[in-house]
Amino acid sequence: MRRRVLMLFAVAGVLLAGLGTVAAMTAVDSNRNLDVLLDKTGPMRVAGQELYSAYLDQETGVRGFALSRSAKNLQPYERGVAAEKELLVRIDQLNGPRGRAAIRTGLQRVRQLADRWRADVANPVIAAGASGSSLDEAANDSRFNALRTAVDTLQADILALRDEAAAAARRTASVLVVLEIVAAVILAVVGGLMLLLLDRLVSRPIAELARQVRRVAGGDFERRIVSAGSPELVSLAGDVDGMRQRIASELSEVREARTQVLEANRQLEFKADELSRSNRDLEQFAYVASHDLQEPLRKVASFCQLLQRRYAGKLDERADQYIAFAVDGAQRMQRLINDLLAFSRVGRLTTGFASVPLDRVLTEVRSQLESRGGDVSWSAMPTVEGEEPLLTTLFANLIGNSLKFRRPDVPPVVRVNAERDGDEWRINVRDNGIGIEREFADKVFVIFQRLHPREAYDGTGIGLAIAKKIVEYHGGRIWLDLDVDEGTSISFTLPVPA
Repeated sequence: MRRRVLMLFAVAGVLLAGLGTVAAMTAVDSNRNLDVLLDKTGPMRVAGQELYSAYLDQETGVRGFALSRSAKNLQPYERGVAAEKELLVRIDQLNGPRGRAAIRTGLQRVRQLADRWRADVANPVIAAGASGSSLDEAANDSRFNALRTAVDTLQADILALRDEAAAAARRTASVLVVLEIVAAVILAVVGGLMLLLLDRLVSRPIAELARQVRRVAGGDFERRIVSAGSPELVSLAGDVDGMRQRIASELSEVREARTQVLEANRQLEFKADELSRSNRDLEQFAYVASHDLQEPLRKVASFCQLLQRRYAGKLDERADQYIAFAVDGAQRMQRLINDLLAFSRVGRLTTGFASVPLDRVLTEVRSQLESRGGDVSWSAMPTVEGEEPLLTTLFANLIGNSLKFRRPDVPPVVRVNAERDGDEWRINVRDNGIGIEREFADKVFVIFQRLHPREAYDGTGIGLAIAKKIVEYHGGRIWLDLDVDEGTSISFTLPVPA
């Protein structure tokens, strides 16, 4: 397409350049002819007329002097002679060195005849003075008529030059008109060819290509897109068809993925139903654990304690030991069930989130754990969104563990700090206790996971599991800091309120 358009414009440009060159040469010729008409022949004709009048003035002055013998009557003659010299020079200059030869010849003849008339007629009369002879009429008529004829011939030559220049100017004007017509025809032909070329190679193929693209956009993704226009459009059609193939391939993948997503959604709905059923079972279990299991367990514990109080020391030592084992087991079972119930209630029995100042929560926790001793302090704490009872349980478990797992003969010290990290608060609870080994970092948050025997430290091993569930329920995360020199450092995050 580009080559064809360039070729068309190149041919048109060459033709128009040729026409422009011819037009320029014709315009120069026309200007030259107009110069001859306006700047030469016109002034030359006027000078010729004035030259004729100058000779008449000379003849009239000589004739008057011959009759009156008065020097005053020679003034027309003298003005005519001066005008003659000036006019002959002007005509010669207007004709120029490359001017018409006939005019130069005519000027030479006029000078010769004028000099002869003055020599044969005018000068003798003027030389004779007041007592001179009369004018020789025969010689005057012969010489002056010849001079008059020469001036008329000069005027005729000037007129002929004017006519030739006018005819040439008319011819150049006609040539310019013809050139303009030819240029207009060339432009019209080029424009028509350009429109035809655009229609055949661009407009129609683009319309057809657009029609095919609309059909593909309408859902006919298997229809192949082709073009019969210019090579550029053929290449564009190939690119569009490649895009169609890619879209069709990806659409097939999308449909397959959609089928998989629908199947996954179906499975998720099934899993959600199972989870809902499991939650109902868990709630039922919680109800049973809190009522049906607690009641017989309380009876067992009560009667065991009654036996321990009433028959302590009355039976043998082994019987007292067995009763103590039974009482301890019942109490531990009650604690396990209560802790399990507390773990299951996190996130299930909710009162809704509210603004909770952590300073108030820590004050409450310190008052609850005051009987355990130790130095518990904190820096400026933020206000977060959450459930205050759960956040109180969170800090109570973390600080309670710090106070429980103390080093012998070392007063426990617990420090709580908070700092903002982007869109969340990072809170750290650190103590100077016995610490946690690296290999147990992933086990401390597992439910009922104990790292020490019950004889060394009491508890069920569910405190950190409950803490992890509370933090995750509030949209945070919790972890054990390993890079500490002594003691235990546990960090967790809570979102910054919007």
